[in-house]
Amino acid sequence: MAKVAFLGLGVMGFPMAGHLKTKGGHDLTVYNRTAAKAEQWVAKFGGRSAPTPKAAAEGQDFVLCCVGNDNDLRDVALGANGAFHGVKKGAIFVDHTTASAEIARELYAEAKKRGFDAIDAPVSGGQAGAENGVLTVMCGGEPEPYGRAEPVIAAYARMCKRLGPAGSGQLTKMVNQICIAGLVQGLSEGIHFAKKSGLDVAAVIDTISKGAAQSWQMENRYKTMNDNKYDFGFAVEWMRKDLSICIAESRRNGASLPVTALVDAFYAEVEKMGGKRWDTSSLLARLER
Repeated sequence: MAKVAFLGLGVMGFPMAGHLKTKGGHDLTVYNRTAAKAEQWVAKFGGRSAPTPKAAAEGQDFVLCCVGNDNDLRDVALGANGAFHGVKKGAIFVDHTTASAEIARELYAEAKKRGFDAIDAPVSGGQAGAENGVLTVMCGGEPEPYGRAEPVIAAYARMCKRLGPAGSGQLTKMVNQICIAGLVQGLSEGIHFAKKSGLDVAAVIDTISKGAAQSWQMENRYKTMNDNKYDFGFAVEWMRKDLSICIAESRRNGASLPVTALVDAFYAEVEKMGGKRWDTSSLLARLER
């Protein structure tokens, strides 16, 4: 059992922190910008809540974080009452936010100055993965602190791996989102084509999913896509945030991402259709306007 703080109790953080308490058996202190959400978590799982990130972090062995974007992360970590002002020497800060590699390296450097370690550890698996404790966690940082953090992360992870130095977790999450963007567009076009051809979509997918076309998206999203239902996962506005991070990083490292940029533009069209909160499989809705 470790003393753990968890900062950010959104759709991902709320169940992740819950697994740390129920499955991991850790001593939990939580913080959320909306205090009522923190109290709701305490009422459900026990533990305690703190009024600021700094107060939550004080005296903890691990400080875990899952917020919205770079700006939220910088505020929660380095703001006036940020966690970094309370983290003790020798502790480990683990950030599950999907953010830029740049801020991951910034927080790593700042943590080292203050005598503790930082690991960037974005996740994949969505809300369902968080609730079921089967997330994939992609980590960047030094081997020794990662080794200490991995058993804690295991409370909500099916797969957890260190990919390299600070920033490597965020870069790997970018690869993940780049791959998903192309897959969802391909699946959308395939279903659209099947419908236009008068084929039985369910029969087609049942057949081709046994071959090289198989993917998680196909197995888990084709039915809801075929029914024009788009309330089953990661929201379009969050995917656009992630893809903007990918595209910005590609400008720095020289990678060419033509399909990613095109799919991002398609998601912008979905947003204009009122689909900002639809799940990412709603690319099909754009084709069927």
